[in-house]
This record gives sequence, C-alpha cells and structure tokens, in this order.
Amino acid sequence: MADEHFPEIQGGGSLILAWQVRNKKVLVVGGGEVAAGRILNLLNADAKVVLISPRDGLNPEVAHRIERGQVTYHDKLFEPSDLDDPAITMVMTAVDDSEASTRIWKLCKEKRIAANIADVPPECDFYFGSVHRDGPLQIMVSTNGNGPKMANIVRRRIAATLPPNIGEAIAKVGALRKKLRVLAPGDEQGPKRMKWMSKVCVQWSLEDLCDMEDLDMNELLQGYAPDQVPSLSQVRSGEEPGVWQFDGSYGWSCVI
Repeated sequence: MADEHFPEIQGGGSLILAWQVRNKKVLVVGGGEVAAGRILNLLNADAKVVLISPRDGLNPEVAHRIERGQVTYHDKLFEPSDLDDPAITMVMTAVDDSEASTRIWKLCKEKRIAANIADVPPECDFYFGSVHRDGPLQIMVSTNGNGPKMANIVRRRIAATLPPNIGEAIAKVGALRKKLRVLAPGDEQGPKRMKWMSKVCVQWSLEDLCDMEDLDMNELLQGYAPDQVPSLSQVRSGEEPGVWQFDGSYGWSCVI
C-alpha cells in the first residue's frame, strides 16, 4: 500500500468542544474573582447557575449576579448532599481550600459529574481557555493548563487581526442558513445546502454579508435550486448571474 500523507498524531491535546449548557444546571462553589469569571461564562451560555458560597467575602461582581437574580444562591459551605440533585450536569470549584476542592472533585468522580477545579489541572475534566466573543463568533485559545496568561496573549493577537464586522456577518449567514433549511428541508439536500452556503461565504464580502437584508436573503435563495450564487448587486437589480446585460453604453473603434 502506498504511503499516504495523512495528518500526524499529536498527543497531549484536549478535545475542543462547544459544550451546550443552555437551560442545564451547573453548580459553582466559591464566590471570589475566579468564580465571577466562571459565572459570567456560564450565563453567556444560558446555563442555570447554582452558586454555593458564604456571603462573607463575596466578589462584587458575584454579589451583583445574586442581587439581580441571575443565579440561584445558597449562603453556606459546600456539603456532599449538594451533589444529590440529578439535574446537575457540571461542577466548578473556585475556592482557596485545596483539600476541600479535592474532596469535591472525588465526589464528582463517584457521581460521574464533569468537574473543573480551579488552578488544579490534574483535577479537571475540562479547561477554560481565553475566549474572544463577537456576537455568535467565539474563538477559544487553550494552552491545556500550561500557561493561562499565554492563552490570553495569543487570543488578543488573533482578535486584533479580525475585521470589526465579522460577528455581524456571521449572524447574517446564520439567518440565511435557517431560511435555506426551510426552503430545502430534506436530509438528502444536506450536501447541496452545505456546498451552496460555502459558495455564499466565499463569494460574498463581509461588507455585503453585513449589508444583506431579509428581502435580499429571499432573493438570494432563488439561486439555490439552479445552484447559482448571485452577487448582492445582482440580487438587488434582479440580474441573473452569468447573464450579460446591455448597460446602455457604446464603444467605438476606429481602424486606420
């Protein structure tokens, strides 16, 4: 068998996932600065956050979340029975007591609940990376627990290279994609839908995608059946892609 040029295996990495926790219960133990960051990430993902921490020493941001009713708060220390709720899908600890954190981690292992123990990589089922957010766009950089500050530096470098309107363009693409699934809902249409949407993303500029309105989407979708992708100007003028139209100008050639 001929030597194939397949990607080389690079062990030691993490499986990077976009974990969907919308409307799922997540338990956070601790009320300091690290907990504030964890809570914000969870609320941005529409999770149902349950917070356990004594009120004394609460971080101002954490106290703000409690006052606004954005989390379910229990003013107490963690107890093993707090994990008895079968709806808990994830646990995060952010406390200064390493022994207490390890006990919580072991309890989570017994109950097969995914856990993240702040600043203790060996006791983490998942890591938090440095995240850039622009609307629906999320970019995460992870150093697999080796250097959180380096992840932040790399993330800022990447974000600085992105167009300022990339998030808005992606939102418009998402709206177009939803309309396309209504127009061509069958599973057998899946490959064609993906190919056509890829053409749109490649052929349209970010500026055009941002400028695209609902009526433009409906007109653009008319090109799906014949597998054509008209430009924004063609969509708005009614011009068919690949069809030359006389623009009213004349050219003269004089040969001597």
